[in-house]
Amino acid sequence: MHLKDKKLGVIGTGKMGSALIKGICDSGIIAPSKVYASDVYDLGLERMRTELGINVSNDNDLTVVNSDIILLAVKPQILKSVLRSIKDKVTAEKLVISIAAGVPLQEIAKELNPGTRIIRVMPNIAATVSEAASAICPGPTASMEDAELALEMFGAVGSAIIVQEKLMDAVTGLSGSGPAYIFPVIEAMADGGVYEGLDRDSALVLAAQTVLGAAKMALEFHTHPGELKDMVTSPAGTTIRGIKELEERGVRAAFMNAVIASAKRSRELGE
Repeated sequence: MHLKDKKLGVIGTGKMGSALIKGICDSGIIAPSKVYASDVYDLGLERMRTELGINVSNDNDLTVVNSDIILLAVKPQILKSVLRSIKDKVTAEKLVISIAAGVPLQEIAKELNPGTRIIRVMPNIAATVSEAASAICPGPTASMEDAELALEMFGAVGSAIIVQEKLMDAVTGLSGSGPAYIFPVIEAMADGGVYEGLDRDSALVLAAQTVLGAAKMALEFHTHPGELKDMVTSPAGTTIRGIKELEERGVRAAFMNAVIASAKRSRELGE
């Protein structure tokens, strides 16, 4: 069974929840009339109802009752209280998907009825432009079909892979937090262009498109990034001069350490 045959409920319509709803509706994998969303804030709900044509309410129970798949897009701090409040409405035939960072499957299962099918997912903010990098971890009671539904859903807003839960902190450090590492890079590259005489708007377009193009090459060429770098780097040319500067400034180590530090913090939050 595919997602088009399912009804989706989303609890929490902040940046990530609303981004996923929009991406899913825009992709056509679930009709807006089969999407139910709930939140305590009326403004965002009304905007999505008007723009996307989904069903909205302030009642989480209503969202759960009307849905086959329940996507929990709430803050980790309130996840357990939300789970407790909907526990009796989450029947055996429903699939629960949580995107709350740092909350293990075991902790989610404790708040629901035994045997509830649960999947944990770590997407990232690029879901807002349907370019998310998402890691999916099915719980022990989730079926292969459940995992395939999750892959289809998050694949609609970017790329999705399945990982073991022990790797979710690494995912958080890499792709979950990763966009925040790249935005300063884009800004810095644009600043360099401005320093050399480009106007700000032109420099920003060139910097952002350069990052986008390089990422697309890395994904589509299936070639080691070092080989891609060498494609651009000619002997005694302009590029190798810039590469030398990056190496001397420790940029490679800085990015590695950023991922490692973020993953460590993710583990701390889950303890």
